[in-house]
Amino acid sequence: MDVIKEIEELNFALLQSFTNKQDKPWGALFSNKTQPDYYDANHAHLSKQPAHPEKVITEVIKFYEGLHIIPRFYLYNLENMPAFIAKLKEEGFHYEDFLQPIQLWNNEVIKLPLQKDVTIEKVTRKNYDEALWVECHIKEFGGKSVREKAFESEFNDNRYTHFLLKYNGRPCSTACLFVHGNQGRIESVATVEEFRGKGLIGLLLQQIQREAQTLQLEKLWVHPISERVEKVYSRNGFTTVLTLKTGHAYLRGKGIKEIQDR
Repeated sequence: MDVIKEIEELNFALLQSFTNKQDKPWGALFSNKTQPDYYDANHAHLSKQPAHPEKVITEVIKFYEGLHIIPRFYLYNLENMPAFIAKLKEEGFHYEDFLQPIQLWNNEVIKLPLQKDVTIEKVTRKNYDEALWVECHIKEFGGKSVREKAFESEFNDNRYTHFLLKYNGRPCSTACLFVHGNQGRIESVATVEEFRGKGLIGLLLQQIQREAQTLQLEKLWVHPISERVEKVYSRNGFTTVLTLKTGHAYLRGKGIKEIQDR
């Protein structure tokens, strides 16, 4: 299996852990009406120029508006879709695109000095509320309206393992490992603003690397949201294997760049 297919298979498995997928001749519809504000859970996925762009756009708008969800598209292989993107804009969609680095772990657990002020725990019912508090205070995650239900769904899915980092006993960072077959993907890595700049993310990554070794995963992936974050992972055992250009078209509301303050 080539790298693109591995990444797509893992991505679809991740998406289907919290949303429903309907295959279409032109791509797929992802939906979860219980989480209407969660973009990843509610979007049309296209990776090629559709034969009938107007029909696809009409179908997507009708489908999501029937669920009272803002219609949106996630687009891949943008070099093959300039006409479709132009049609989306003509139909009133806002559009933004991104460079999406894909990084792969080198299978060596990073060596970091022990920090006596730091503890890392797996998330259980005992510390669930503390981990949720952290995730709901990360604006890049979309806030409480998005993460509260999503976190509960992930916690109840045994393919996810969440980690909570505390600094001097205070919850401040989280991360999770999603496992599908012999592959893993790191998700939801973040620190509340007050504690940023202390190197805490490296310690979480070290913990997840140890977990990946214990599980004997063949590959461990991460999709950093920015060049700055990509550099953090690069310093902690991850190498960029390719960079994808992806698009996001949405009929109303905020763009991903605005939410993540890119």
